[in-house]
Amino acid sequence: MSQELQDRLDRLYEDFTSGKISRRNFIKYLGMAGAAAGLVGGPFSMLTKAQAAETIRFDGWGGTTSEAFRKHAFDPFEKVTGVKVIDGEFGDMDTYLTRVKASFPPGGEFNLAHLSGVFDYARYVGLELDTALDESKIPNLRYVMTAMMQPYKDITDGKLSAVPYDLGQTGIAYNTKYISKEKAEKLGASLLWDKELNGKLGSWGDWRTNIWYGALHTGQNPNEIKDLDAVWDALRKQRDMVKKYWASGAELMSLLANEEIYATVAWSGRVAHLQNQGEPIAFLAPDNCYSWQECIFVLKGTDLDTAHKLLDFMLAPEAAIAVAEAQQYPPSLDPTKIEMPESVKKLPAFDPTGQLKGYLFADPAYWNGHQMEWAEKWDRIKAGA
Repeated sequence: MSQELQDRLDRLYEDFTSGKISRRNFIKYLGMAGAAAGLVGGPFSMLTKAQAAETIRFDGWGGTTSEAFRKHAFDPFEKVTGVKVIDGEFGDMDTYLTRVKASFPPGGEFNLAHLSGVFDYARYVGLELDTALDESKIPNLRYVMTAMMQPYKDITDGKLSAVPYDLGQTGIAYNTKYISKEKAEKLGASLLWDKELNGKLGSWGDWRTNIWYGALHTGQNPNEIKDLDAVWDALRKQRDMVKKYWASGAELMSLLANEEIYATVAWSGRVAHLQNQGEPIAFLAPDNCYSWQECIFVLKGTDLDTAHKLLDFMLAPEAAIAVAEAQQYPPSLDPTKIEMPESVKKLPAFDPTGQLKGYLFADPAYWNGHQMEWAEKWDRIKAGA
């Protein structure tokens, strides 16, 4: 392939990922370029030939979330570039981090990960698993909310080892057949301690989420807990009322849809999926609801040229909005810069201002600083001790 043709293809690819041309026109122009160059085998032959050996691994949450990435980001990216995206998945952040640390060298086969919360970003940086992305090679970053990028840059001295991708809330899901809206709003976080729901409550097994809600139930700021004993006592009492600590989004949805539980902490996107399926499940975001954002973290040792291309492709408005609609979490794109469809505007946790004011996120230094002590204590309580 001549350098002139390669330059033309690079410009064409940049125009597509920046939204200047549609996917249909991109494929058409790519085919025309291939014909002009005398290449055969379909419009992607030239890129596939040049990059067929390239692969990159992406680890995510599985289920509907991974399906959204595969259909609307990875499959199109593979067709356009010839780079194979290898899917991996995990159920919780702590288990995944253990796998990453156990690889050799640390990071090893792992490349990109769909991490949850700024505190996870801080953990990986603290373990020196981060890298420094070249923002000039991810032009679609210009569409991302500053309010989502700045917390990461504050941790890594103005640089990024990840791009923010979506946001959501861990609120409370409840079955409207058995719990009224008035009751849910009156009790707020304390709905999860309602004696009338004994044996019909659920929760995620995650230590942070349970301590956060224990703080809300006892009237405390989760980022500045003053009476920790009150939180532990509340979680012990709740333990006897909980039917199941679920371990995945799929299990959460199954428990609610099958009416095995009537109320539980829940991820906003999974609740939206249930609502779209016609299930009588409402979402409550109590005061100081656990808000979070997720990022695509690039691990040390990853080929940055390939990572930059994939990240930019995923942040292109067409791809990011399609993923958001499929996984039911608002994208990181600033709605004051990119017009959002009604399907995104109605999602739980969507902020039309792009400022995220009033969203309470976990303080990374505070929660990471207490992880070993609190996680161990929570494991004992969950086990019934």
